[in-house]
Amino acid sequence: MMKDIYGHFHQDEHHFVDKAWDWVERAAQQHAVKLTDFLDPRQAFILNSLVNRHPDVHCRLDGGYEAAERKRAIIAPDYRSLDSEDMAMAVLAVSSGDGKFLTLEHGDYMGAILGLGMKRDKVGDIHVIEGGCHFLVTQDAADYLHLNLSQVHRVHVQTELLPLDKLEVAQVQLEELHLSVASMRMDGIVSDVFRLSRAKVLIPIQAGRCRVNWKVEEDPSKPLKEGDMISLQGFGRFKVLEVEGVSKKGRIRVKIGKFA
Repeated sequence: MMKDIYGHFHQDEHHFVDKAWDWVERAAQQHAVKLTDFLDPRQAFILNSLVNRHPDVHCRLDGGYEAAERKRAIIAPDYRSLDSEDMAMAVLAVSSGDGKFLTLEHGDYMGAILGLGMKRDKVGDIHVIEGGCHFLVTQDAADYLHLNLSQVHRVHVQTELLPLDKLEVAQVQLEELHLSVASMRMDGIVSDVFRLSRAKVLIPIQAGRCRVNWKVEEDPSKPLKEGDMISLQGFGRFKVLEVEGVSKKGRIRVKIGKFA
């Protein structure tokens, strides 16, 4: 059974597939209810795929607000209603009177959280907003972070726990790029977006550090399409917003949204 399932997923994902299938089987056979930590969109996709294989199990995904990227899942026997289940999340608000605070970015907050020994799975989406930062956390990690997060990238900060309805969501900022490419090959577009040579792009791609729609992609020749989300570890991520057409010389015009 597992060999059949494994065939649909990258080798690096098999560990998560094992965990997710165990949650599904426990719900079906032992009537157990499982509330996960935050899942990324690829993990949520895998979990949904496995849940759909079992007629007696269902799940609910919730990231604290409608457009959430990272979400918690609750898996249960299909006779149990999940609409009113508590997803056990809180908002941690971070603020500071330090002028340097205005220059802090998403990665600074993430680094401070991980520096406290907190697992990434305990944290949902992070929103850098005017005057501070709001991020989603699991209820079991909220008090620890509230008490211990006192510094972000050498800036002293204060924290406050808020209910979900007080969450302030950051506006996504995309830097628009207009490229002219010979083909939609992943390595060529990644090279242009991050201003790297093809040779330098191949190394992280073949090392499994590139993801397309949150799935590891090691084939540099993979064709990208409109709507694809691509991330390159250490460099950032971008989205293929639009394939605008073909020039008279046969080159493809592509509009890219690069995340700030």
